[in-house]
Amino acid sequence: MSHVATWLIAAVAVIGVITRPKNWPEAWWAVSGALALVAFSLISPMAALGAVEKGTDVYLFLIGMMILAELARREGLFDWLAAYALVHARGSGNRLFLLIYAVGTLVTIFLSNDATAVVLTPAVYAVARHAKAPPLPYLLICAFIANAASFVLPISNPANLVVFGDQMPPLREWLGEFAAASAVSILLTYVLLLMTQRARISSTIAPAGELPPLPGGAGIAAAAIAATAVVLLAASAMAWRLGPPTCIAGLTAWLAISLLKRASPWPILGKISWSVVPLVAGLFVLVQAVDGTGAFIGLIHEASVQARQAPAMTALMGGGLAALASNLINNLPMGLIGATVAQGAGLSAHLTGALVIGVDLGPNLSITGSLATLLWLVAIRREAEDVSAGEFLSVGSVVMPLTLLATLAVFACQGIH
Repeated sequence: MSHVATWLIAAVAVIGVITRPKNWPEAWWAVSGALALVAFSLISPMAALGAVEKGTDVYLFLIGMMILAELARREGLFDWLAAYALVHARGSGNRLFLLIYAVGTLVTIFLSNDATAVVLTPAVYAVARHAKAPPLPYLLICAFIANAASFVLPISNPANLVVFGDQMPPLREWLGEFAAASAVSILLTYVLLLMTQRARISSTIAPAGELPPLPGGAGIAAAAIAATAVVLLAASAMAWRLGPPTCIAGLTAWLAISLLKRASPWPILGKISWSVVPLVAGLFVLVQAVDGTGAFIGLIHEASVQARQAPAMTALMGGGLAALASNLINNLPMGLIGATVAQGAGLSAHLTGALVIGVDLGPNLSITGSLATLLWLVAIRREAEDVSAGEFLSVGSVVMPLTLLATLAVFACQGIH
């Protein structure tokens, strides 16, 4: 009976995170579910604290990246990048689509998919309005590239840290595993997304005029981000945890810009979505409690057997199932489940990588698939734009399945020796 209660509380909490009834924040549902499990003695306080502690690296990573993204936003770096795309589009709607896609790819790779969804989206909306072009095709870029480019580097998506946990591969090994698959994911997503939006993209758009000079603060923010990227690449190459250096880099950049501009540092902290941290912590507790019921034993056993007998097929099937489940329960809980199964079954880094692809790329099917897409939806609604679940699915059902199949096929073939 206690197992049923655990599953029920966890299910209600996850559904609340995805659907946000009464517009209550996602974190409220995750934390309330975790507290309910403790209150009803379905998980011990020590086990719950242990689950929260497992996410320390992810929390530090998120804090560092949110600070860097907010610095870039406040100093006008994202607005300048979007203006750069508009100027170099030279009046072509299709060229603007390509350039915004390229900017979104770079932001996702080096600042994570959440930065693309939250911070780049408003800048892209402003550019589309300035170009007198329908905003939606360009806004969709931010949602789709945020997932499609999110396994180029370990830092491109917090879910990567969740799935691999303490088993994060060094950078050289990561690039060897994911470089070809990432290229397929990014290129094919572009082609298919352009195909679905071609009728909505104006062939000509309003000219942009001169490119404004890069604001001084934006230059400092860009330098801080570049320095952070170097630090994180070095940390990844040495197989260090990525959370502490990311957090230190973000805090250092925050203080440095405040000192250089002789401005108060505190306003930036007020703009950061701190609720993401308790959201992730609550999800760690929920998955830990469900795991304690033995719910994943069958999955772990089957994954272990299939990994030995047919590794290439296991990569395809594992990535596909992770993608489907991400759209049903959101990719953050799915990432935690994937980590539990991968570690329990002793999966290789390659097979765990297939789960990462499913968790990262799979959410391009539906609007509830990833936290980044949900944050993107909030961002476009602030600009008086909206996309229904059905409208997003009509695009995602064309873009995601073909891209996922091709990406996983390339990735699985790499594991055949």
